[in-house]
Amino acid sequence: MSASMRAMPSSSTRSFLAFDFGLKRVGVAAGNSLTRRATPLRTIAAEGDARFAAIARLIAEWQPDALVVGVPVHPDGTPHDNTRRAQRFARQLHGRFRLPVHEVDERYSTTEAAASGARDLDAASAAIILEQYLHNLA
Repeated sequence: MSASMRAMPSSSTRSFLAFDFGLKRVGVAAGNSLTRRATPLRTIAAEGDARFAAIARLIAEWQPDALVVGVPVHPDGTPHDNTRRAQRFARQLHGRFRLPVHEVDERYSTTEAAASGARDLDAASAAIILEQYLHNLA
C-alpha cells in the first residue's frame, strides 16, 4: 500500500525520511532510491509541537525529497484506531512541510526490528518501513 500526496520525478536519486508513528514516540530513518537502503536515525520522544519541531530539524538537516510514514493495520489488513492516527500524522507532515508523503503498510515492522536485535526499535522499524517502500519503487 503506497499513496502519494504529490507526484515525484523518477529519473534522479531521491532521498527520504521515514517515520514509525506512535503516540509517545516516533522512530525516524533516512535512505535513498540509489542504494535502496535505510539507516535508523533516532527516536523522537515528544508530542505535539515539540515532535514537529524535532522533525523540522531533521528535515532541514537531511533535505529529503519525500517522506514515508508507516501505517499500521490488523494482520488481516483492516484498519484500527492507530491506522487513522498514522494517516492523520502523514497529512500533518504534508501540510507542515509541503513534501510528498507516502504511506506504507507497516505490519510486523516492530517484530522484525526486535528479531534483528535492534537497540532502538522505533528507529529500526522506521528503517524497515523505508526499505519496504524503496524496494517497491519502479
